[in-house]
Amino acid sequence: MGQNVRFLTARLRKAAAELPYLPRALALVWHASRAWTAAWIILLAAQGLLPVATVYLSRPLVNSLVAAARSGGSWTEVRRALVFVVLTAVVLLVTEALSGIEGWIRTAQSELVQDHISSLVHEKSIAADLAFYDSPDFYDHLHRARREAAYRPLALLQNLGNTLQNAITLAAMLVVLLRFGPWWLPLALLASTLPACYVVLVHALREYQWRLENTAEERRTWYYDWLLTARETASEIRLFGLGDHFRSAYQASRKRLRDERLGLAKDLSVAELGAGIVGLLISGVALGWMVWRTARGAGTLGDLALFYQAFNQGLRLMRSLLGNVGQLYADILFLGNLFAFLDLEPRVVDAVHIAPAPAKVHSEIQFRDVVFRYPGSERPALHHFNLAIPGGRITAIVGPNGAGKSTLIKLLCRFYDPEAGAIEIDGVNLKDLPVQRLRSMITVLFQEPVHYSATVAENIALGDLSVLPPVQAGSIPGSVRAAGCDAGADEPIARLPQGYRNLLGKWFAGGAELSVGEWQRIALARAFLRRAPIIILDEPTSAMDPWAEADWLERFRRLCAGQTAVIITHRFTTAMHADLIYVLEAGQIAESGSHQELLARGGRYAQWWSTQIGVTPA
Repeated sequence: MGQNVRFLTARLRKAAAELPYLPRALALVWHASRAWTAAWIILLAAQGLLPVATVYLSRPLVNSLVAAARSGGSWTEVRRALVFVVLTAVVLLVTEALSGIEGWIRTAQSELVQDHISSLVHEKSIAADLAFYDSPDFYDHLHRARREAAYRPLALLQNLGNTLQNAITLAAMLVVLLRFGPWWLPLALLASTLPACYVVLVHALREYQWRLENTAEERRTWYYDWLLTARETASEIRLFGLGDHFRSAYQASRKRLRDERLGLAKDLSVAELGAGIVGLLISGVALGWMVWRTARGAGTLGDLALFYQAFNQGLRLMRSLLGNVGQLYADILFLGNLFAFLDLEPRVVDAVHIAPAPAKVHSEIQFRDVVFRYPGSERPALHHFNLAIPGGRITAIVGPNGAGKSTLIKLLCRFYDPEAGAIEIDGVNLKDLPVQRLRSMITVLFQEPVHYSATVAENIALGDLSVLPPVQAGSIPGSVRAAGCDAGADEPIARLPQGYRNLLGKWFAGGAELSVGEWQRIALARAFLRRAPIIILDEPTSAMDPWAEADWLERFRRLCAGQTAVIITHRFTTAMHADLIYVLEAGQIAESGSHQELLARGGRYAQWWSTQIGVTPA
């Protein structure tokens, strides 16, 4: 008991810290559904008073029935009793009608609030720095926010409504009880619910703490579920016979969560039973007092019926109210997870004083003494790194895995900011340029491009949203077809039954799956459509055969005339077509020059060339 009291005291301090979330949660509900919420509040007030009317009518109803029985069936007395029967029936009918209307209003509210919360989560996810996705803590925040967004809005509305309605009804019941005289009746009502209050608060806090501590474990079960059901993993799962292994891992993780959750539920059941027994004893004393009072002639049977209904309704309402408050507090605790996620602030933001962005790269893109390490890593990916990418030319960057090639893309797109040093375009620091304007200057083919489950035309049009509306309307702009042709995607597109209007992917009915190389060409077309002054391609020919590679590279040189292009590649047959080649090794530039210059130098590039091509440089 003492340990539980200390636990409750510590958690109540935490509860006080969470209380500011209540007005924020209410503001969120109001912002999402003002009109529905106003109608809901009015309806709850009416629903809160109707049970009191039912209880209040029980006294004259019972008394009129007793009078009718004693009168031997006098029509006057019977008619009077029927009036109260009809009034009671009308109140019950209105109660049922309002309950149905309240359910409809609450559903509308819940849908609006859920959509509003989802919109906030999506907005924050889009605005979040890429660095957040390198942190397990961010995934915990995101997991909790997404999990609660699915059902907490409805739970919050239900508990808010029940709390308000029960509070109104309880206040009216207390007024009814006070007419019986003794001051201790409301206190007895309160005392009978104190054990239940203790149980509700302790359980709500214990469940919240349990959820908080097991977020990573819950995410692990989601991960195992994804491994077992996703198309991306299906081939390896079957080839290596990993199905039973991951099924066992999933079941073991779920068993631990299930057993702990059942333990919490068992503790709650035992505690509720004890609290219920105490409550029954106290209410039994109060009811016994009223029976004794009636037996002495101090009240009528109608008074006894009214007291019994009012006290038991009050007892039920007190317990419900405490349960509502406990659940409401639990909702606020869990919505605190949502607010903690929404309060994450990105660090990659526009400068206070921004510089105008150039229309194109006239001189060069310069990395000056850049130091950068990924969040949570102690080893720098780039250390006092220097690099000059000439404007209007094609530059290739080659090097082994882990050398830092893809890091250059992320820094140039300003997904991250370096710890030290600067990255400049024509002498202007990237930090001084508006983030969105900078990114609009760059088009990128990422090493693992997204496979959008949309039509071919939509997949390409996503590179320039200005052409998306006509594509969605069924028109195929010439720019989309030109981008497909420039990327060498026109042939695989022509083989599809509906061409540019064909749905891709297997998420939805009628979709066609492409090969890795064909998906890469679609992504290339998306990158080309943007017509940005800076073109960055990460392994653009990795899925092409040598004949297709040679043809595509010739066209690429024509497309990039006058633009600044950066090709990151492992294939030296691709790099050799660049105007300038940088050899990157261990986060530093090992050597640079044209293809012929590097071969003549006989350094790392020449060694790798001979290994990859099988030809010894002259």
